[in-house]
Amino acid sequence: MVMTVSSTFIWGVIIGMAALNFAVRFVPIAVVSRMEIPAPLMRWLSFIPISVMGALVSLDILWPGGTFASPLTSPYVWAAIPSALVYWRTRSFLGATVAGVVAFVALGSILG
Repeated sequence: MVMTVSSTFIWGVIIGMAALNFAVRFVPIAVVSRMEIPAPLMRWLSFIPISVMGALVSLDILWPGGTFASPLTSPYVWAAIPSALVYWRTRSFLGATVAGVVAFVALGSILG
C-alpha cells in the first residue's frame, strides 16, 4: 500500500519543527542571559564545549568505522597529533583542521 503525503503537509511539518526547535533553544538562552551566574559556575560551564568535542572526536580517532584502530599504525591517531599541536599553538580551528587533513593524507599513503 502506497501512502501519499501532500506538499502542504510536508511544509507544515518543516515549519512546525523549525518553530519548536527555535522555541526549545531560545527560551532557556533568553532566561539564562538575564541571570547573574556565579563565576565558579561560569568557569565550570566553559569546559563543556571542549569536553563534548573531545568525546566526539576521540571515538572517531580510536574507533574509525566502528573497529578499533591500533594507535601505532593508524593514520587517524598520528594525524590527530599535529592537528592538536596546531590548535594548541594558534587557537585556530581552521588551521588545526587543515593540518589534520594534510597530515592524514600524507600519513595515509605512508601507513595505509
